[in-house]
Amino acid sequence: MEAIRVRGGRAYIMDERCVDCGECIRTCSYHAKVAMTDDLGIIENFEHRIALPAPSLYGQFYHAKSIAVILEALKYIGFTDVFEVAKGADIATRLLQEELKNPDRPRPLISSACPAITRMIQIKFPTLIPNIVKVKQPMEIAATMARAEYSKKHSVSKDKIGVFFITPCAAKVTAVRNPIGQEKSEVDGVISMLDIYAGVFPILNKVSADENVKIATPYGVGWANSGGESRAANINKTMAVDGIENVAHVLEEIENGRLRDLDYFEGAACSGGCVGGPLTYENKYVARNKVMQLISDLPLERPEDAVPCRVLNSFDFMLDTPIPENYSMQLDEEVSTAMEKMERINEILESLPGYDCGSCGSPTCRSFAEDIVRGYFNITDCIFILRDRLKVMAQQMVDMSNTKRE
Repeated sequence: MEAIRVRGGRAYIMDERCVDCGECIRTCSYHAKVAMTDDLGIIENFEHRIALPAPSLYGQFYHAKSIAVILEALKYIGFTDVFEVAKGADIATRLLQEELKNPDRPRPLISSACPAITRMIQIKFPTLIPNIVKVKQPMEIAATMARAEYSKKHSVSKDKIGVFFITPCAAKVTAVRNPIGQEKSEVDGVISMLDIYAGVFPILNKVSADENVKIATPYGVGWANSGGESRAANINKTMAVDGIENVAHVLEEIENGRLRDLDYFEGAACSGGCVGGPLTYENKYVARNKVMQLISDLPLERPEDAVPCRVLNSFDFMLDTPIPENYSMQLDEEVSTAMEKMERINEILESLPGYDCGSCGSPTCRSFAEDIVRGYFNITDCIFILRDRLKVMAQQMVDMSNTKRE
């Protein structure tokens, strides 16, 4: 989304444009940008502490014998109970199937699972907001279920229960602190998967677990990988795309009306899906393979069979507030003024070298031209323009000197 600018040798994030895709965290060799997750110690604020592991966590431990062992290990590092987000994905799958049955919904429906993609649509593709599925994210569904089930089972007041999501990315942190489509998140804290990995990895071989414990369906766990949603919902006319730039290109095609034959579009900001998140430890291909291996060991069960209707009827798992547009890309509120500014941007762009070198502090020449029109930069911040102007000025000074001698 070209949300970073460099001024005075330092990189700054334009909050209004940032979608929390995590590319800056992933690519910066100086580790200048970090995700502001919660410390593991936050769980001590609650007497009862429930971990919500994203299914991508399972792929981080190449030597793990089963999912049950990983879930049990979380209790060893301070959690009193564990509820799989993959079970929330099973419920989300059922609700998605119901959404797809509605002929009045615009096609293709667009997944709401990746908050970075939802935010990108708000900023860059606001006309596609009606296409976004109105189902809450699996972590929110899991948080609601975990708190309700634990409260009922242990006769504990819900306000004494802390629910903590173990995240593979920064986007989920923002989704909890500034939720989209709902007034308040059901999650009490978001802990980096890297922090959890550091605590679980050394003890995993020492943990014994009940292998008969009920695990989410293979399809719910499969949400960790790109394309997992579509496979879970058994959708034929679908497209799964991963990588923020790739998703942006396809959303342009959808906005231009070229993919109306699709029923569902599943976009993931991270390459490979959630297993490729910037807060994961394991190589995304190794993690993806491990998730698939663990899935193959699970009983083959469909979400339709695993999720009873009473669960769908007992809770409201749909988004309860409209998803607003984000006008940060808007040049001006007045259409005529915006068009004038766009013409000015194109004029400036034609005068620029087109190298997209980033020396000016903007990521591309086009974004630099826009920054000039918005008043953030001057044309001479381009070193090539500055060099050419200095050459002209130097020649003028030489000419003036020669004129005086004559």
